[in-house]
Amino acid sequence: MVRGKVQMRRIENATSRQVTFSKRRNGLLKKAYELSVLCDAEVAVIIFSQKGRLYEFSSNNIQKTIERYQKCVKEVRTNNTETEEYMQQLKHETANMAKMMELLEVSQRKILGQELGSCSFQELEETEGQLERSLSKVKARKNQLFKEQTEQLKAKERLLLEENARLSEQVKLFFFLNSHETNPPPPPFHFFNCCGDLEMFLNLSYWSFIPKYTRNHMIYFPT
Repeated sequence: MVRGKVQMRRIENATSRQVTFSKRRNGLLKKAYELSVLCDAEVAVIIFSQKGRLYEFSSNNIQKTIERYQKCVKEVRTNNTETEEYMQQLKHETANMAKMMELLEVSQRKILGQELGSCSFQELEETEGQLERSLSKVKARKNQLFKEQTEQLKAKERLLLEENARLSEQVKLFFFLNSHETNPPPPPFHFFNCCGDLEMFLNLSYWSFIPKYTRNHMIYFPT
């Protein structure tokens, strides 16, 4: 027959309660002893009966075990205190950050011209000052970019002029090397802007050595 489960509640009968206490106490002390021997654990058990009688077991000196316990409890409490203080600090910082974000959102809406009805004259002046400072920074950055782009275009212009001069020297050298005494001297050169129709010049065999260039490149052509 299966033994019924004991209900975990106070035993009303004093005699039965005392018998159960004795049995359970002895069983607990036995288990404590087995735990200390089998697992090499430091175990201490303190029991007070209903009438205040002390029962104890310790695998070591019980006083040292109690002191060790108190030390550990103190360290845990200290760590818990530090953790609570740190959590409070985090909550405080989070609240401050939320307030700052709210102020920034309000300031942004004012700069965009929203929700100005509730602003005082001083707040409107401050917003105007912020806009003027922002506009000044935007203009300064714009001028800086314009200056940089201008310098880049000037550098490209110098490179094109140098390339044009180099091609001019090559054309002169070609005529000089291919000229004969019986032939008339090569015609003079002048700058020609390749913005017109150059196909009739470039298709001539006489000019076949000259590479074709895109528009707006300056090269020498005979008059």
